[in-house]
Amino acid sequence: MKAVSVKTQNGTGKLLKWLEGLYEKYNRREYVHPDPVELLYAYGDVRDREIAGIVAAALAYGRAALIIKSAGSVLDVLGPSPAASLSEMTDAELMRSLKGFRHRFTTGYDMAMLLSGIRKTLGRYETLEACFAEGLEKGRGSVTAGLSHLRNALCSWEDGKVNAALPDPGKGSACKRLYLFLKWMVRSDDVDPGGWKAVDPSRLLIPLDTHMFSMTREWGMTNRKSADIKTVQEVTRAFAALRPDDPLRYDFVLTRFGIRSDLDKGQLLKEGTFLLTACKDQGII
Repeated sequence: MKAVSVKTQNGTGKLLKWLEGLYEKYNRREYVHPDPVELLYAYGDVRDREIAGIVAAALAYGRAALIIKSAGSVLDVLGPSPAASLSEMTDAELMRSLKGFRHRFTTGYDMAMLLSGIRKTLGRYETLEACFAEGLEKGRGSVTAGLSHLRNALCSWEDGKVNAALPDPGKGSACKRLYLFLKWMVRSDDVDPGGWKAVDPSRLLIPLDTHMFSMTREWGMTNRKSADIKTVQEVTRAFAALRPDDPLRYDFVLTRFGIRSDLDKGQLLKEGTFLLTACKDQGII
């Protein structure tokens, strides 16, 4: 199928009405579980929430239930205020606390060193958001540059080695976990808790997981065969044409259908063909 190039013209009519209907029905806390964003809801202080978000994002691969269990066990080590706990914990204490931890390919050592990197970054910038904002400014407003700067601060060691707990957004991959983290921290609605003000939601890039990738290919929003940064940008542009103020608005509700067994993904894909029809009907292809 040829990739759809959605142009911003007069209204999007039935297309947006359909998407907004999904948003109103499913963008609710009751549909969150199982999703690692639920771990962020326990933290009212943004400094604690951003730490919880990084921990959850670092482990956001594999089965959702296992992600929540693994990330929750790391956060348990940090107690009700991760920022306060990290300021007092040494690397040796972190190592002891996470000894025996493993989430698929990520070890307790990896997570201890990530937490150590968070502590050092907070010591320099006070918040993770301030570190991201510095990279954003140096990168002329690029969220990829901002995330690369943050990731390097968290994962680069003094001996030149790099902790593999987080991917490098600058290497061209889809980097779903870090774009997901940024979505959690920047958007603010019933699902995404928000808290960061350094960048506007209109600048976010889609956290392209397997569910969103397969759906957007099915609907012709991309015809690319690999989920890399170019695909991320192409899909984001398609959604931005619909909602330039908030291109990630429908990400949560659409991906629910690939995660929750009580929702009918087949029916969504069938109805999703309406995306193409509506675009044609409204003259925005």
